[in-house]
Amino acid sequence: MADAHKLEIFRGLLKFKSNTQKIWGILIFLTIVTAVEVALGITKPKALTGTTFLGMKILNWIFIILTLVKAYYIAWDFMHLRDEKSALRRAIVWTPIFLVAYLIFILLFEADYIYNVFKDGFVTWNF
Repeated sequence: MADAHKLEIFRGLLKFKSNTQKIWGILIFLTIVTAVEVALGITKPKALTGTTFLGMKILNWIFIILTLVKAYYIAWDFMHLRDEKSALRRAIVWTPIFLVAYLIFILLFEADYIYNVFKDGFVTWNF
């Protein structure tokens, strides 16, 4: 059964000899990504917090992208999606990607509307 699992990550860039080594490799990668997120959250670089893209700060976009990367690798390797048939992989991976993109669109669109309502004075800022 151990031979049935693919023992590589990053599209074959890193190859491991056993499942245990692979698990440790993925754990180290996820730890590095989390450390980068925490470091960015603590330092909040001015270059990333001052500029916006599609109505949101670049730092927030980085957090969203890194969180999706971590979710992908957790599902892909720890939940063994890599070893499933391609139709099941697509159904599981692409559905949340489209739903997250739709959720981000709704949040940005509604937040902009609420901001404009408060800015134009129809409702006062009471918080």
